[in-house]
Order: sequence, then structure tokens, then C-alpha cells
Amino acid sequence: MAGGANRDFASFLDELISEEAEEAAARTVSLDYLSVADELHSGRINFSDRRAQAEYEANQKARKPQVSGAAKPEEEKVPSTDPDEIARELGLSGTAQPENLDRLRRDFAFSNHPDRVPSHLRAVAMIRMQLANMLIDEAKRSRVTTGRSG
Repeated sequence: MAGGANRDFASFLDELISEEAEEAAARTVSLDYLSVADELHSGRINFSDRRAQAEYEANQKARKPQVSGAAKPEEEKVPSTDPDEIARELGLSGTAQPENLDRLRRDFAFSNHPDRVPSHLRAVAMIRMQLANMLIDEAKRSRVTTGRSG
């Protein structure tokens, strides 16, 4: 940076920016494929299978969320997809009114919707929701037709 009392502020900023760009260019390291391949084949880099495995395992452990007190996915009980059990869970008795069936559907979805369960249970949750919707729709149809004929 050249000194001088008669310089304007814009030229001073331009000089600072150009110096900063030169420093940044000096800091960057240019890597091309051939230089990397040469370095790997030179024998100066030692990376054994054992070290690779250890690095991989350390990376996998770092990715897994550590939740204390929560059951592991393998230990969680997978909910049933048996239609009879889902009907009992829904509380589909012969006395449920058609207007209450929508409430049963919402309550069931609140705790069983695939978006609300852990990722490893989403496929089961989707089946459970489909069965619950089917059972509720059948109950609505049967109660409506029973109500009309009676």
C-alpha cells in the first residue's frame, strides 16, 4: 500500500481489495486429479484397510443421535397391522355414531400417521392408517345404511 495524503477514499479501497485478493489467491491450493493420483501412488500416504474401517465406524457413530432413556429402534414394539386389533384400538363398537367416527379417525391419525412416527416405522404406520381409514369408512357406510332402513 502506497502512502500519500492526497489519495481519495475510493482508490484506497481499491488498493485494499486488490491486496486482499492477492493474499486469498496465494492461500488457495490448486489440486488436479493427476497430482492427487500421483500423491496417492507415491507411497507417502499410508491408509490401511484397518484405518479406513476405524474412520468409517467413527463417522457412523458421530452421525447416530444419542438419546438417553429412549428405546432403541430394534427394541421398540412394532404396532400391529391386524384389522381386528386396529378396530379395537379405534373403539369401533356398534354404538359409535357416524359423526363420532370422524373424531376417531383424527385421534388415530394423531398418534399413528406416518409423518408422526420414527422413520423405521413409517411403512407399518402407512398400512395401519390405510386399514383404519377403510374400517372407519365401512363403519360409516354400514351405520348410514342401517339408519336409513330402520
